[in-house]
Amino acid sequence: MIFDLQLGVFDPNFLQRKHYLFVCINGRAADNPKGCCALKDSEEVYRALKAEVAARGLAKLEGRVCTSSCLDQCDTGVTVLVEPDHFFYGHVTVADVPEIVDGLIAGHPVKRLVITEDQYTL
Repeated sequence: MIFDLQLGVFDPNFLQRKHYLFVCINGRAADNPKGCCALKDSEEVYRALKAEVAARGLAKLEGRVCTSSCLDQCDTGVTVLVEPDHFFYGHVTVADVPEIVDGLIAGHPVKRLVITEDQYTL
């Protein structure tokens, strides 16, 4: 059982992945001033990240790569939200994928890609 309704707790024996990486693939019209990740090749980043995680044998327990709609960080797209660490990567390209996965394994974010407080938009 994954969740015990009577106790209101999750079964500690249920294995969950350590990290979830949400890649924004939201699209907007090319003339929209907000921009969008889809026009910055986010689907290619998603596919490369998913393939790299799988190729390194991390997909079962270490990390799950998912698509996402808008993460409200359009100025810094392609954007990847890493949970449960709760930080964003910005301006991600396919070339960054191996380094991101290296960081996932090492337990350290890729600092040059982390969206800083002054870049963060609400």
